[in-house]
Amino acid sequence: MLNDMERILLSEEEIKQRIQEMGNQISKDYQGKDLILVGVLKGSVPFMADLMKRIEIPCSMDFMAVSSYGNSTESSGIVRILKDLDFEIENKDILIIEDIVDSGTTLKYLKKYLASKNPKSVEIACLLNKPERRAVEIDVKYLGFEVPNYFLVGYGLDYAEKYRNLPYIGILKECVYKK
Repeated sequence: MLNDMERILLSEEEIKQRIQEMGNQISKDYQGKDLILVGVLKGSVPFMADLMKRIEIPCSMDFMAVSSYGNSTESSGIVRILKDLDFEIENKDILIIEDIVDSGTTLKYLKKYLASKNPKSVEIACLLNKPERRAVEIDVKYLGFEVPNYFLVGYGLDYAEKYRNLPYIGILKECVYKK
């Protein structure tokens, strides 16, 4: 799979270090609160698994599956909920866990949707932010890295469901996705 990369953008060590810092801050900010981590499937799984190990306060977790991409490299702009929450979130503090903020469309929709269920708060923790691609404004409370507008894979990010298992984040060669 390394042959499919133009280059590695973020190493496994850089990612680990930043997640530790984020976990420390979240632990401090949510001390004494009823925190539920809501992972956005499938891309958030590696990030959420590592982040929750660094959160030093009690918390619960749940998952949602939403789609605006399908097997495309571009967002359709239409967000569909494929899997909703299993738990009630009323009066809970919700932290949406996402791998990347691209256009912002999916996260804006998801934050509004969850807010309609009357939680105490809804915030976002995201590993990557691609500000050049932003189509809508979205506030990310906990951010790992700002990244340039390249097609990124690894550490949960995929192309056609492949490359999620890479321990780093790499820039995918154009010849791989523009066949």
